[in-house]
Amino acid sequence: MASIQNQIVLITGASSGIGAACARAFAAAGAKLILAARRLDRLESLAADLTERHSAQVHLVQLDVGDRTQVESTLNALPDSWRTVDILINNAGLSRGLDKLHEGSIEDWEEMIDTNVKGLLYVTRSLVPGMVERGQGHVINIGSIAGHQTYPNGNVYCATKAAVKALSEGLKMDLLGTPIRVSAVDPGMVETEFSEVRFHGDTERASKVYQGLTPLTPEDVADTILFCATRPAHVNISEVLLVPTEQASATLVYRQQNR
Repeated sequence: MASIQNQIVLITGASSGIGAACARAFAAAGAKLILAARRLDRLESLAADLTERHSAQVHLVQLDVGDRTQVESTLNALPDSWRTVDILINNAGLSRGLDKLHEGSIEDWEEMIDTNVKGLLYVTRSLVPGMVERGQGHVINIGSIAGHQTYPNGNVYCATKAAVKALSEGLKMDLLGTPIRVSAVDPGMVETEFSEVRFHGDTERASKVYQGLTPLTPEDVADTILFCATRPAHVNISEVLLVPTEQASATLVYRQQNR
């Protein structure tokens, strides 16, 4: 296990779910954290907890990754002591709606594309040149089983996660010959705010997604991400598909009626 003590880790979508779990896991491993998300109040609460528990050094940025101008200005304005990002975790992402393509909301499509694809590109484009210049860095993109297998009514969301998979593969090819590593961690069913966001706040509908099975937790995914980041420098974990034991594919799950 390679040490990431005092390495600077930037996590997008850090205010909840997998992003917040990554913040806790990497803080416990001694990393310095740049936490980015739209909800500053949640970041502040998380940072206070990390400081108390781990004496972590934390820098917060309120950021909408889908806003190119905001991404460029925010990351260019990082204080000198926080500019040399060693590990980028492109975690910000969401799903909106579960509709047939010809009945879908264009606004939902644009939000998913702006966040899941453009946001990942904007942040990566801002930070990877510095990694190449310094000869050190690791980009970890959070994809999904939806990027491997399309499912009914998942059309645009699945397309954005297929794009994440392709971009991760392409970035690794483009960085060949440099020491920069690229990983994709692609979870299946994880119990976060994901389904609540997808169904526009319908908590009852969201709760049924995980009914009768034991889904992954954000901590399960964060543990896998930390594993990728702590391999020896000559080892690149290119792709991990991580699913609950009761999930065999994007749509095939085993549910027990008495749970």
